Amino acid sequence: MSTPFYVSPEQLMKDRADFARKGIARGRSVVVVQYADGVLFASENPSQALHKVSEIYDRIAFAAVGRYNEFENLRIAGVRLADMRGYSYDRRDVTGRGLANAYAQTLGTIFSSGGEKPYEVELFVAEVGDDATGDQIYRLTYDGQVADEHGYAVMGGATETVTGYLAERYEDGLDLDAALRLAVAALGHSDSDDRVIAPGDLEVAVLDRTRSRQRKFSRLAEARLVAILGATPPTPPASAEPSAAPASPDDDPPIAPPVS
Repeated sequence: MSTPFYVSPEQLMKDRADFARKGIARGRSVVVVQYADGVLFASENPSQALHKVSEIYDRIAFAAVGRYNEFENLRIAGVRLADMRGYSYDRRDVTGRGLANAYAQTLGTIFSSGGEKPYEVELFVAEVGDDATGDQIYRLTYDGQVADEHGYAVMGGATETVTGYLAERYEDGLDLDAALRLAVAALGHSDSDDRVIAPGDLEVAVLDRTRSRQRKFSRLAEARLVAILGATPPTPPASAEPSAAPASPDDDPPIAPPVS
């Protein structure tokens, strides 16, 4: 009779954590920034159909990075939970803290279970208050840990680089235009060279406490982004001489970047 293969619990959890972190790191960063009138979400996302930032309830928004099918399932579950709680009790009983706790339980259970792979996702759950002191931003990791963020936060992609850029330049009380410029500049920042992200390649949404409607979530259209950030710089004309060697037949064909 063969001896069953043994893996210590510590090694098993480490392997599952490494697996989840690698999947999350492949996605593009999502930045959340508090500004004077609410909370701003920004991410590089060329897709017009697959959103990384969405509304959950009146004052609550959700952002995610990682596998789209996994965080979309979590988003739908959050919407259903919020609707059921608001209908059964009162709309004021639906809070960002309650949703963050529910997500933490779900992610923690999946991560610790040996029967399925861990979710390759990280989440933001944000709620806008009546003033800046009432704003809440929660970051949830793949293993169900919850962090209460203040001012700004980053997840996915080059997290440390983007966070360092924001730490040097963020100030309390920024207006929307300044917060958006800061977030987009942070997304384009890298250790080697900074790049300009075209407004059409951005997904930006806000929780705006100044809106007269009960629902505070709003997406910023490309025209609004162009007005704030400026038009995309023109593409330089092609040179008569090739600037790069022709592609080798062995080179892989270009692949459109996935939304993650």
